Amino acid sequence: MTIVILYRGKCGLSKCVTRYLVAMAAADLLVVITDLILRQIPIVHRLYFVQRIPVCNIHAVLLYAATDCSVWFTVTFTFDRFVAICCQKLKTKYCTEKTAAVVLGAVTVLSCLKNIFWYFMYLPWYRFANTPWFCYVSVLVMISHLCGTLELLHSILTPCIPFVLILLLNALTIRHILLTSRVRRRLRDHSSEVIASDIEMERRRKSIILLLIISWNFILLWAVFMLFSIWNRLSYFVLDIFHLPAYMKEIGFMLQLLSCCTNTCIYAVTQNKFREQLKNVVKCPYLRIVKIIKW
Repeated sequence: MTIVILYRGKCGLSKCVTRYLVAMAAADLLVVITDLILRQIPIVHRLYFVQRIPVCNIHAVLLYAATDCSVWFTVTFTFDRFVAICCQKLKTKYCTEKTAAVVLGAVTVLSCLKNIFWYFMYLPWYRFANTPWFCYVSVLVMISHLCGTLELLHSILTPCIPFVLILLLNALTIRHILLTSRVRRRLRDHSSEVIASDIEMERRRKSIILLLIISWNFILLWAVFMLFSIWNRLSYFVLDIFHLPAYMKEIGFMLQLLSCCTNTCIYAVTQNKFREQLKNVVKCPYLRIVKIIKW
């Protein structure tokens, strides 16, 4: 429903922003399907026939690629808003619908290529257990320094680097907005400029609220899972390292999946026109039923 509402383009957002938000919603939906639905089918129904073919390997590649897209789409959206607010000269060239499509397409292709190695790391068998690592892993892979390094790099690329980039871009964006606000206060004596400035500042305020909520929602919900994943892999290299309790894995896994389900609520809270469109979509079937009854 979120994808449909945003795609219709009636939420008062630019085409560039709309494309990023649609891509983020689609990536989140893919994570929900591949992680919360397709993962549970063989576990709940004990589908042993899928052990004969490498379904789990293919599933792992699709799941991690969708997760990477969900994370890096958030980064690209953050960078786009940074350019739109802080780099006025670059804004007209970069913040366009065409550029957004190219960036999102490139991120999707790179995410798929990056996660092909999971196909060769996992065994083609489901563990039939509700854990973040849902395919069996051979002992040789588990103790291999090469595979351990690849898995550690995977955790660094998603989500460690996105964490740093989002924090840096948000800090620079907020700094620019504060400086602009100070300049606007000095121009209050000029009424025409004040009106134009207030309209522009209102647009920026709404944009930065949406940006900060989405960014910090991602950071807070991914933090525990990121910490456990990196620490768990380091434990194979350093034998005397302190092992984190198992419940942290479950909490981190739950919060990481929750991050893919909260953006819709964020849109509803921060965007008035999105709420209006959502009400219209919900009311539409009932209004048609009422018209048919009256007819």
